[in-house]
Order: sequence, then structure tokens, then C-alpha cells
Amino acid sequence: MSGFAVSGLAAALALATVGLSAVSYFFVPKEAKTVSVYAAYFTLVATVGVLLHQTGGVNSPFIALWMFTLVFAGIFGTGTLVILVLIVNAYLVNLFLGGVLTKEAILGLIMGGELPILISYILWHSKSGNEKSKDRAYYDLANELNQVSNKSDVVISAIGDGVIAIDNQGVIELINPAAQRIIGWGRQDAIGLDYKSVLQLQDAQGHDLTHANDPVFEVLTTNQQKHTNTLSLQTNSGKKINVSVVASPIGHLGSGAIIVFRDITKEQEEEHAQAEFISTASHEMRTPVASIEGYLGLALNPATATIDDKARDFITKAHESAQHLGHLFQDLLDVSKADDGRLSNNPKVIDMGVFVQDIIEGLTPKAEAKGLRVFFKPDTVDRRDGSATRNMAPVFYANLDADHLREVFSNLIENAIKYTPKGDVMVDVTGDNEHIVVSIQDSGIGIPTEDIPHLFQKFYRVDNSATREIGGTGLGLYLCRRLIESMDGRIWVESEYKKGSTFSVELPRISNIEANRLIELSTSEESEVTETRIMNEDALSSTPTEREAALNTPIVIREKPISTAADTSLAPRQEQAPAADILTPAAAAPVAQPAPVAATPAVVAPQPATPAPAPTPTAPVAPPQTPVAPAAAPQTVATAPTMPAPAPQQPQLQAQPQTKQYVGPIIPQGQTLANIERSINVPDRNY
Repeated sequence: MSGFAVSGLAAALALATVGLSAVSYFFVPKEAKTVSVYAAYFTLVATVGVLLHQTGGVNSPFIALWMFTLVFAGIFGTGTLVILVLIVNAYLVNLFLGGVLTKEAILGLIMGGELPILISYILWHSKSGNEKSKDRAYYDLANELNQVSNKSDVVISAIGDGVIAIDNQGVIELINPAAQRIIGWGRQDAIGLDYKSVLQLQDAQGHDLTHANDPVFEVLTTNQQKHTNTLSLQTNSGKKINVSVVASPIGHLGSGAIIVFRDITKEQEEEHAQAEFISTASHEMRTPVASIEGYLGLALNPATATIDDKARDFITKAHESAQHLGHLFQDLLDVSKADDGRLSNNPKVIDMGVFVQDIIEGLTPKAEAKGLRVFFKPDTVDRRDGSATRNMAPVFYANLDADHLREVFSNLIENAIKYTPKGDVMVDVTGDNEHIVVSIQDSGIGIPTEDIPHLFQKFYRVDNSATREIGGTGLGLYLCRRLIESMDGRIWVESEYKKGSTFSVELPRISNIEANRLIELSTSEESEVTETRIMNEDALSSTPTEREAALNTPIVIREKPISTAADTSLAPRQEQAPAADILTPAAAAPVAQPAPVAATPAVVAPQPATPAPAPTPTAPVAPPQTPVAPAAAPQTVATAPTMPAPAPQQPQLQAQPQTKQYVGPIIPQGQTLANIERSINVPDRNY
């Protein structure tokens, strides 16, 4: 056991090693730890060296402890390894000079001294290089991120729009100075709160948002960007402002969102004032332009003016320019209505296939004048020889405003014809159970990719050599988009420059059952309104005595053959017949001038196959009757036009394809035919 005896020096060095290690770990600051760690390690080396020297050198039982100590020398760098190599070699020289160097001693020094140092170098030198490389990469990355963070802070702070970042629970993590200024909240007050308590958004009616109309909640649940200009914001001081809000997701679903908002109150006021000016100016200028167009039309009419060919050419160009100017003013009026939300929808059931085909037929002559072919895919017809290929297609019903749809599809098809120098225009109607898609495809000049995102903006036109020659105002597609959006639809375009374009319109579809129900409901409502109007007019145009006589006196109305002129002219409901044509039981007595026949059509009895016998001279004479007044109830018609009227009885209805009673529109009392024609011929495009 004497070989394991430890001297006082070795014990003191061991205690010093432990003390230095403890002090270095617990008390030495980070800046001075390197020196203290080196001191502790070399104290350990000295302790183990003393133990080896005092317990037999290379034959000491502590040789394994020496080897273990040398293996960790590489942690302290190459310099420490060099110092240890010098110590081992100095001990080897000391043995040689002392004459005690043997083969066993040399082998022990190599295995216990040199080899651990070599292993330490191989093990820790390469790792030290990797660690340095990793540390360098780490510090470079940290420095770069720090720079990016600083730049991001500068950019976010410089943005004039309010920016708020929230996590997936809606808790605010970041708010920039602009947002603090707009909403009146400080950064320290807002961070950590729910966004709804800071960003108090309200809808157009001034109500707090729900999950159904909250754009931020929609972004958090769908991970899709949302943009709206219809919300208002209540600030911390209670002030209400109109805001534009753009909510965008951060990364994948559940990562949070960025809310960007700005005050658009002044901007909307300026747009409203601009729209009012455009609307007023367009309305005021449309009247003189219409007069100019009318007088130019009179000048071009050979029946009203005589001009030479040169003057006719000049006036024709002026007339076309006046028409273009009138269309521009009308478009400006329509756009101002769309911007102000004054577009009204008057929906009715529409068979979309038939509706679109009717528009195509009206525009086909314009296409044929350019040498273009227009195809309606559900009913493909070769316009040259009249042959047709009928395709079986479902019926697509929609309950929408027909005037709006006609304006949209007419505009799109006219554009396809206008921007197609040669080739074809294909119109198709497709859909599913919920939607109808009408597509207009042309082989025209196409649209550059960079212009497609701006195509439906106000006053935007594609600017290239091809479009400059065609002309336009840049309002047509914008108005189409606003009209389609007002009917809960959407419009988009797919195009390749110089290869053609396809404009598509998606609209809500209704089922056949719903369409039939709406048609029946509309018909019944129109009948009730018509009956009520007629009864009111009858009541206003007759006295109580006349109304009672009209209810109890049968009337015979002479039938007259169908006449196209009668059907298309504007005439009273019933031509005034001679007194002999309206027979009462007092046929021989003087009859007062009859009042107009009631608005409700009288039932016409079947006309006899042979003429009735002439009236006998002994027919009874009744006292004079009160003039017949309009009646709301159907009248019973006598079976013979020249016989005294029998007692009232239920008429038998029978179709009479050869003759009919013409019932024209009602002319209100005090109106003339010219006034009615003037009111009908004036177009009304006020939606």
C-alpha cells in the first residue's frame, strides 16, 4: 500500500485544483473565466505530475490519471498541447541524463505521455475548428438578423398606415407608431390585449363586427387575405373614422396575422364630391348634346334637309362624335351611380341561354360587317347558310336585373367584336347547381399580362398601338364589374397577348322549381296590381248611379278583326261605338253617349254561324237608360247582336282565333296621344 501514499505537496496541489475550479465556476465573472480555467487545469497537471514522480514515474499506479488529464488538454488550445509535449520530453531527457532511461521507461512515456497528447490534438483540435466555424456562423446570423430587425423596425415605424401584428389567438404582439396615432392607444397599453379591444371596428350601420363580417377573424380561420373599405373605426377618444383594412396571414394557418389599416375619411369625401360633380356635369351636358345630335340627324335626313355630299360627310362625322359624347356622359352617370351605391336591382326570372342568344343576334350584323363569325355554343348556327347544330343543354335560370345583364353582356360581346380584327367570337353558357358562368372568347389582339390586374379599374385602358386605333373611355369594364358585383356575381379575364381573350361572368343560379314559383308569384302580383289600378280608375271616372247601372246592365261590344295597326298603335281601351252597337232593353229609345268601356275586358260570346233576324217593329220600348259606366266585373254579352238583350246569364267561353277585341293602354284623363307617345319614346336608364 506504500505505492499509494500521497505526499503533502500533492495533497496541497489537489486542494488548490479543487478550490480554483469552484471559484472559477461560481464566482469569477465571464470576462475572466478563461484565465481562471487555465490556472485550474495547469494546477491539475502539476498535481498529477507530482503524484507520478513520487509514486514511481512511468510505473506509477496514477499513470491512467495522467493519461486522462492529457486527453482533455486539446480543449485549451494548441498552445497547451505544446507545453505538455515539452514537459513530457523534459522528463524523458531527465531520465536519460540520470542514466535510468530504459526501454520500459521509453515505452511508458510514449504510451502514457506522447500518445494522449496526440489523441487530444486529433480529438479537440478539429472540434475546436468546427466549433469556431459554428460560432462564427452563429454570430454572423445573429448579426444579420439584428440588422434585419433594426431595418424592419425602421420601416414599420416609417409606414404611414397603421400596422398591428397578432398571434393565432388575436393577441397583439406589435403595433407601430402610425397605428398608435390613429387609434389613440400607447404601445405598452396595447401589447398583450385582444385586437378587438384596441381595434374597435364597426360595419356601415355602426354595429360592432361579428364573426360573419370580421375580416381579421376570417383571416385567422381561412388563412386567406381579406380587404375591405366599408368599415369604420372608433378611436380611443370616441371619434369615428372610415378605414380601409387589409388583413394578411403570417405563414401557415394558426401563425397569426398582420392588420394594415388607414384613415380614408377625407379620401371618401373627396371621391363623393368628385362623383357629384361628374354626375351633375354629365346630366347638364347630356341635354344640349342630345339636342345637337337630334339636329344633326335632321340635317342628315333627306326629308327635312337638302345638303351636298361634302356637307353630308362633315355632318355625319359630327353626328357620330355627338353620339359618342352622349354615350360617354351616360357612362359617367352610370359610374357615379355605381360609386354612390344608387344602383337599384329589379330582379326577374331569366332563362340565361335565351337571354344571351337574343343579345348575340342583335350584335351579329356588326360582327358580319367586319367579316367575323359569332358562335353561341349551346346553339351553334352557321350564319352564312343558316344550318344549325342543336346541342342538348340544361336550362339555366337566374333571378337578376335584366337591364344590368343586358348592358354587361352587350359591352363584353361588343368589345370582343371591336378588338378582334379577324377570326371568331365564341359565347358559351355553362354552370353547376349553384352558379351560371357566361364566357365570351375571342381570337383578337389579347391583353398583356401586366395590364390584366388593372383592367377593371376606372378609366384604365391598355396602351399599345393596337388599342390606340380603336379608342374608348376605360369605363365599360369598370361598370361591368360594378354591375356584376351588385348582383352577387364576379367577373374575370384570361388572356394571352396577340392570341385572344376570354371574359367570364359568374352569376347565382336558381332551380327550375324556384324559377316557376317566382314566375307564378310575379304574374299574380301583376294581375292584382292591374286589377286594383283599373278598379281605382273606374271608381274615379263614374258616379254612384253610373256604377250601379254598369253592374246591372248587360253590354254588347261589337267584335272587330285583328289588325296589326290596332295592336301597335296607342289607342284607348275601346273605340267609341255608335249607339246602335250598344244594345240595352231600351234599344228604340234615345241613348246617351256611352262612357269608355271598363278596363276589365268584357267576355265575348261565340259569334253565330248565320246572321240573326232583323228586329221586329213591335219591340218593347224601355225608358231611357243611364249612360253605361265602366264596371269592374265582367259583363254578360247577348247571343245576337241585333236582338234585344236577354236576361244576364253565365257566358260560355270559346276560343276565337279569327277575331279579337283590342284593348289598348289606358290614357289618363287630361293626356293626349302625342304626350303619351313622347313619354314612351324617351329612354329611361335610371336604374
